Amino acid sequence: MTAPDAVRNGFWDRLQRIDRRWIYAVIWLVVMLPLIFPFSIKPEAMPPVSRLFSYIDTIPEDKALVISIDYTPDTQAELHPMTVALLRHAFATGRRVGMLATQVYGLGLGEEALRQVSAEFNEKAVTHEDSVINGEDYVFWGWSTPFLTVMLGMGERITNVFPVDYYGVATESLPITSRIKNYNDVGIIMSIAGSSTPISWVAYAQTQFGVRIGCGTTAVSAADYYTYLNSGQFTGMLAGMRGAAEYEQLLADKLAAAGSSLSLRRKATEAMSSQTAAHIAIIVFIVFGNIGYFVTRRRKS
Repeated sequence: MTAPDAVRNGFWDRLQRIDRRWIYAVIWLVVMLPLIFPFSIKPEAMPPVSRLFSYIDTIPEDKALVISIDYTPDTQAELHPMTVALLRHAFATGRRVGMLATQVYGLGLGEEALRQVSAEFNEKAVTHEDSVINGEDYVFWGWSTPFLTVMLGMGERITNVFPVDYYGVATESLPITSRIKNYNDVGIIMSIAGSSTPISWVAYAQTQFGVRIGCGTTAVSAADYYTYLNSGQFTGMLAGMRGAAEYEQLLADKLAAAGSSLSLRRKATEAMSSQTAAHIAIIVFIVFGNIGYFVTRRRKS
């Protein structure tokens, strides 16, 4: 065996025996560095996302966007950017928003998203009409139980289900209440969930009252929902971090085309740069690992 062959074979032998802790260290680096120094990516929107964006973008002015916070803090990293992107889209196009939580854990998440996005728009506002006002442009109904009663009751009259909002104000006293009385005033309900809750919205709210339903879900759950998407029961779907990043990109393109001065941080897109780097690193590990395996097996045989 020549010297170069010995060096090459020694490299592959060492590669097969590498301490897995080095692999974990490399993965940690390629995940963390793009989060600290994100590189620019431009996600191409898939049909479920572009279809949803187009529908929300063309909702009649007398129809509201209702967002149901059906997720909990354990899935916040993946799903919360969807809520933020939807709120930004609604406020940028002058759509009224109604928000509710289907479980107690979602109350803080919903309030955080509303506070963040309203502050972003109000920072640039110069008149009352440019501002995003609680009770006029959006309402946070809060949480009530049981869930089935909430879904069916909102189809009759929302104030019967939520007599006071999240902040303790009588909903009948809010100006927005005259515009959002029941599902007849709703353009679409977006269920952002880490569970099967969007199917319940289809089974009760859509089947009983004919309101359109869209969903945002974790990547691991998306496969369960394509049946509903293909049948038209879901108007559109945001699947995982990528779905949120695609929606952020569509909104950024729309704002840029309109000459908007809003500069909005896109957390899902930033996270996708980290995810992309991690996937590339894993692919490289797999390729080198397989090459090393076949090289060493051939030499032994």
